[in-house]
Amino acid sequence: MEQEFPLGEQIVSSRENKSFFLMKLLFSHNETPSIIITMEVDDLPIELEVADALKSGHLMMGTAESCTGGKIASMITSMAGSSEYFTGGVVAYCNEVKHHVLGVSEADLNTFGAVSQPVVEQMARGTMRVLGCDCAVATSGIAGPGGGTPSKPVGTVWIAAAYKERILSECYHFGENPRMENIRLSAEAALRMLLGLIRE
Repeated sequence: MEQEFPLGEQIVSSRENKSFFLMKLLFSHNETPSIIITMEVDDLPIELEVADALKSGHLMMGTAESCTGGKIASMITSMAGSSEYFTGGVVAYCNEVKHHVLGVSEADLNTFGAVSQPVVEQMARGTMRVLGCDCAVATSGIAGPGGGTPSKPVGTVWIAAAYKERILSECYHFGENPRMENIRLSAEAALRMLLGLIRE
């Protein structure tokens, strides 16, 4: 059932009230003519979908971020009321933080490198343990423009999502985009991975 939200002379129409969260982004001044915009679920930013899933399941999430440098936590906490479902985050940029704070195996860091499946999975599990949350995401990669190698070029990012006893991980190759674009793509991919895991 759609509902309408008046905003000046505009009317925003949305399923499940969800476009309410987007009104301030859609209309930033008073010159916009009278229009009706219908928001579908697919139009929602991924952080809103994750927030809805976490609140519906009464879940708390945390983040462990290396290459994204806190971007995921920023996306989540940009929304009012995020304390209902966000516990906190660890920016584990150097290996010492990954090891000493999150409990990532020093042997695995030395053997596989920070940008690897074993490391991001341990980062995600470590976040759940340290923060006491129900689910977590972790990222470790090479955002660029430097730092790439033949085996791990710029844009290579390992992402993990953990929920209770389950964990998913995947290696993404975003390519030689501008640094901030690779960070954005990584953050969105991590949230999509977590959303899929929660919904399974």
